[in-house]
Amino acid sequence: MGELTYQTINVRFQGSTCRIQLCQSDSENAITNHLVTELTDVLAICENRTREKSQAVCVVVIEGLPDVFCTGADFRQIAEQNDAAGRVDAERLYHLWMQLAIASFVTIAHVRGRVRAGGVGFVAACDIVLADESATFALSELMFGLFPACVLPFLIRKVGVQKSHYMTLTTMPISVQDASASGLVDAYSEDSESLLRKHLIRLSRLSNSAVSEYKKYMHQLNDILMRSQSLAVSTNEQLFCSQENLDKIRRYVNEGKFPWEP
Repeated sequence: MGELTYQTINVRFQGSTCRIQLCQSDSENAITNHLVTELTDVLAICENRTREKSQAVCVVVIEGLPDVFCTGADFRQIAEQNDAAGRVDAERLYHLWMQLAIASFVTIAHVRGRVRAGGVGFVAACDIVLADESATFALSELMFGLFPACVLPFLIRKVGVQKSHYMTLTTMPISVQDASASGLVDAYSEDSESLLRKHLIRLSRLSNSAVSEYKKYMHQLNDILMRSQSLAVSTNEQLFCSQENLDKIRRYVNEGKFPWEP
């Protein structure tokens, strides 16, 4: 099985590596329920192949387009709905990120271009983050009365409380250099594809059972993801059910105006 056909992602199996590309250029790789479903399906296939020891997957790479990795919730879809029906199912999204974090294979976020809001969740959920020099990261939610409830447990695990607090409050993009200094990005290069290939040479040789046991141990040492799940999901749902917040999103989509603009 070399390729699988999906609508929101491109999937390629290359030996023991699975490369998943988010490929919704019209929405700048916004997160939708359809995207969550397709990514969940691919990860399940990878786990099944590994469990059956048939063409076991050692590494899963998630990447976006050259200029954008992922821009978070699809505001256009939310604005088209009369209520919160257009929002992403927070429980399923959190579960997807948990799968990336605890999978029996190594997960890599290969980042180029912009990462915004929920896109930071995908990055923070992965074991390793590799980027090129164009990568920027921002939590923009607070501008619309929201905050990244589901992202924060994963981000805090990576960079700590204060840096996550700063990114949330300022809503400003940070450069790949700053992201590397904070621990969000593990390595970056002008040629991130070459950087990725170098990592894959060694990572693809690791034992799945050893990786699985190691990651279980790490999550026992720091169980913030499991402890935070219920609170994060319920808080996210409350934020996206607020009519005031939905009105701010709808106005931004329809008029291009931020909430503070007259």
